[in-house]
Amino acid sequence: MSSTAALLTRNKDFRRLLIADLVLAGGDWFVLIPLVTLLPELTGSGFWGGLVLAADVGLIALLLPYTGTVADRLDRRKIMISANVVGICAVAALLLVRSAGTAWIAVAAVAVFGIAKAFHNPAATSALPNLVDEEDLPTANAIAGSVWGTMLVVGASLGGVMASLVGPYVCFLVTLACLIVAAAFTWGIRRPMQQPRPAGPAPHAFRALREALAYIGRRPRVAALVTVKSAVGLGNGVLVAFPLLSTQVYRVGEMGTGMLFAVRGAGAVIGPLLFRFVLKRPRWLLPGLAVSMGVYGLAYLGVSLTTLLVVALPLVLVAHLAGGANWVMSNFALQAEVPDALRGRVFATDMMIATLAVALSQLVAGLVVDSVEPQVVVAVSGAVTLVYGVVWRTVTTFVMARRDTAPLAS
Repeated sequence: MSSTAALLTRNKDFRRLLIADLVLAGGDWFVLIPLVTLLPELTGSGFWGGLVLAADVGLIALLLPYTGTVADRLDRRKIMISANVVGICAVAALLLVRSAGTAWIAVAAVAVFGIAKAFHNPAATSALPNLVDEEDLPTANAIAGSVWGTMLVVGASLGGVMASLVGPYVCFLVTLACLIVAAAFTWGIRRPMQQPRPAGPAPHAFRALREALAYIGRRPRVAALVTVKSAVGLGNGVLVAFPLLSTQVYRVGEMGTGMLFAVRGAGAVIGPLLFRFVLKRPRWLLPGLAVSMGVYGLAYLGVSLTTLLVVALPLVLVAHLAGGANWVMSNFALQAEVPDALRGRVFATDMMIATLAVALSQLVAGLVVDSVEPQVVVAVSGAVTLVYGVVWRTVTTFVMARRDTAPLAS
């Protein structure tokens, strides 16, 4: 904790990036939590909630190969600010969602917000190593990895409470304010977010993307790392079941939905900080990643077997302790492996694979959630993550014996 406080005190630019990410992540959940409750109420179907969650990540996945290339070619600070402005316009459109006939506006607005995040996220993640000294990178990753979870705790819990007390539209206005604050803090960052690029014209976007994919394909360790987050991603169908678990199984209403999301966020906060020591022990990273997948899957299998919220909450916490650790370990390992000139594209590929897994899981869960018990959705999601983790570890054990053959890009 002392190293965390010291880094935040002495590094103003990292602190500004962290605050911008904090308020942006919090505002994100002030949109999603109210919507997954509002849309089923307006339409009478849980499908719309699943569709919104899938739209949030589906377009991100499709765009990330291109947006990662943009993050390697253009000013990352300007990319992030522009994304915030687009997000403001998208969230403002949610104020028009008032009936079943306008539910499509929510899907479209969330999709545009997702496009904005598709540009923002690779730029922010690939910029981080340029804003801190090398010896501070493990600490910075642990802090950054806990940001999303921190604001999921705040955003999910407050979003659920405010949606029930004053309605979802106040929550949307809070998100608009968060996006404005995030843009202001990003504007204040002065340290360059990318290293100087060689003179001459930048490569064509698709050529640049092919270079990154070839780099990944010839480096087994990088290839293993960009497929890690998919395990938790494929288990994300549980989120579609949260509102139904709260109302039909635990019978506690909207407050229970907020509590489930908040505990999920608490795990994502604590996980990166609790397992920060692994980042300083490179040989522990791959085994640690495999363990994190297994713990996530087993915890949600436990959630599927209980009808008590007080039992489900600690299991969700444990699942996302593992999920948060999984995220920060894979990010740190990739930052150490990949040169700055390729980092945006490689991280975009990493995020694309993960978000495709999330979108697929949530879309499938949304299609079946009205016809099967929510516990079944949770059980299948947990089992998929567990099996993926076992297969991933088995394959990488053999693959890592291969020699990396790709030269570093300039």
